[in-house]
Amino acid sequence: MSSTSATNAPKTDPRYTNVDAQKLSGATYTPLDFATFVAQNMVREVNLPNHGTIRILDPAVGDGALLDALIRCLPSTIHNRLEIYGYDINPEAVLVATERLTKEFPKLRVCIEARDFLKYILAIRNDNDLFSNRRPDPFHLVIANPPYVRTQILGAEQAQSLSQSFGLTGRIDLYHPFILGISRVLAADGVTGVITSNRFMTTKSGKAIRRALLSDFNIIRAWDFGDTKLFDAAVLPSVLIAKGATDTKDKRNSNIELSSIYETNDASNIRAEDAFIALTHTDDTVTELSDGRRFRVRHGVLDNGGDPEGLWRLATRTSNAWLASVTANTWKSFREIGKIRVGVKSTADKVFIRNDWDTLPDGPPELLRPLVTRHFARRFRAALPSNAKNVKQILYPHEVINGRRSAVELNRYPKSLKYLEQHRDTLEARTYVIEAGRKWFELWVPHDPSAWSAPKLVFPDISDKPIFWMDTEGSIVNGECYWFCAENEKESELLWLALAIANSTFIESFYDHKFNNKLYAGRRRFITQYVEQFPLPDPSLERTKLIISMTKKIHAITPSDEANSLATELDQLVWNAFGLGKKVT
Repeated sequence: MSSTSATNAPKTDPRYTNVDAQKLSGATYTPLDFATFVAQNMVREVNLPNHGTIRILDPAVGDGALLDALIRCLPSTIHNRLEIYGYDINPEAVLVATERLTKEFPKLRVCIEARDFLKYILAIRNDNDLFSNRRPDPFHLVIANPPYVRTQILGAEQAQSLSQSFGLTGRIDLYHPFILGISRVLAADGVTGVITSNRFMTTKSGKAIRRALLSDFNIIRAWDFGDTKLFDAAVLPSVLIAKGATDTKDKRNSNIELSSIYETNDASNIRAEDAFIALTHTDDTVTELSDGRRFRVRHGVLDNGGDPEGLWRLATRTSNAWLASVTANTWKSFREIGKIRVGVKSTADKVFIRNDWDTLPDGPPELLRPLVTRHFARRFRAALPSNAKNVKQILYPHEVINGRRSAVELNRYPKSLKYLEQHRDTLEARTYVIEAGRKWFELWVPHDPSAWSAPKLVFPDISDKPIFWMDTEGSIVNGECYWFCAENEKESELLWLALAIANSTFIESFYDHKFNNKLYAGRRRFITQYVEQFPLPDPSLERTKLIISMTKKIHAITPSDEANSLATELDQLVWNAFGLGKKVT
């Protein structure tokens, strides 16, 4: 991965410094085989000029691996016309890349500079190039592996500045403005190849960059490399190959080829040396790599539902037909039952959440409530954690008065008051709570106190299989889980239907067809933007009523062998409810 480049980077911020140092260590630079893959696919698409100079750029050059691979993929007959440019804010990276490229290609014109690419782009946009007296010529080839630095690490001021400068909204990552910057230096008939995190494809925070990509580029092809672990970085990588946006809008960005490769436990059809060879196999092939891991390869086209900001889905004829059957048998979605929320957040858990309240000298405070966490996760009905330290209670200082959430009057709860006063300095250090007009002892995200007593579905954020359970104990849900209850009490029966759907193998297939946002080892993210789209069959049908009654019985007798047996029957009923007579992959 290339080293970090950032406009007005907060150099004194230790968080930023640590991230920058990690990227400069060389451990996360782009491996040669990955660099070669990107370079080869760029060369296949580009139409280089027959005469004159050919300009090539890596805007975050790092150790020069991407430029090295790209030069090697170009015909040697045009090497004498190449001009190679690389930018990086780190002087050490500049020295490493310069030495590498001049040694490997001594006859080429190589210019690697200690330059901040984002400042460079902003100067061009303002017609005030800080580095030259004229607007630079565009580049025919731009290859890049921009830095991945999240909003939290950039800091609010830095993120806001980049958002405003590049017309982005919401949470951004540093690679977002990098990609937009490339569009401003790419020749009209040029080609770019970019390695990015795949998060922008399938998260709400990526909607601005998705819109910008479709507006500023003519995307030719994209690959989602999923959990292949192609290089040592926490992100799951993707690759985009695109041309400058020269065609009319009705011709651009239609039928964009999209491929994905994700680890699976399914039996393999064929063997391959690595993920790049595996991707040459036909759609829906399961390939075993030389290290024993198995991956499912999918090939199709990009489907965003016609919305420039829509999530990117890999569409095939099979998956489209599958989803059409689901749609035809869908009555409503989960979002129409109730609002899905993340659990409470105190921002001072050591004060509010404990498992040893009984050991306090004055005894437990009056405001304690039961707390469910990911340690309770079990399908249909919560499991009591085997480790006592994971059974915790939360001091919950909120109530409803005249229909509105309010902080409790602490004087009515002397034990709670005394305990919180002992930790007042810690709680008042949360200045953002007080600045928001809240009392010093409040939770940061408490939700509606009246909602906790209602039956609610609870589920963890990340798991390889869906794990949803019904809480009927009035528990409060911790921030590592999500939950929702019926907005209308008369529709609480729909929660039982949702519980059956959410725990089915059908919903695993639905998730993979519709979103396919997986982390390492096949784990899925069950977050609001996905779960709210889960479908519900018509509750008035007899087969749906049977699903509801069976779900209630399973909940009542869990855990037991009978519950497991009924869950298998229920699973097949769910498939049938959506017009899918048997489980399919």
